Amino acid sequence: MVDIISEERRSWNMSRIRGKDTKPEIIVRSMLHRMGYRFRLHRKDLPGKPDIVLTKYNTVIFVHGCFWHQHMGCKYAYKPKSRREFWEGKLRKNIERDSLHYEKLGKAGWLVLTIWECEAKDTDKLVKALHPLIELRGHKNERSATPT
Repeated sequence: MVDIISEERRSWNMSRIRGKDTKPEIIVRSMLHRMGYRFRLHRKDLPGKPDIVLTKYNTVIFVHGCFWHQHMGCKYAYKPKSRREFWEGKLRKNIERDSLHYEKLGKAGWLVLTIWECEAKDTDKLVKALHPLIELRGHKNERSATPT
């Protein structure tokens, strides 16, 4: 299938896709901030430069686009019909790279959470996706409140 727009226009469109400070990422950061969490952004010293780093909870959060990271079963994770070989290779490499980063972070003792673009659009889904962090916070508070 031939692309319906020019190569220059396609290149311009692709250049407008952001790598950080995306709308889903800002939604997640805003929610975390309202919940009282404080965090760092895009720490370069950690594998994969996680979007959000909560050092106090030893937790990192990746906010992934459903298309770019192929969210299983999501309507946004479609496969392009043109240049299939190129896209299949590119999207497969993204998934493999994600797995490698998750593994390295896990071995280093970090809890890794992935928030998908589609989850960020729905407040209930977002809260559910952040649940492991909320539980972790509760356990930390219980330990600090226990007299020694």
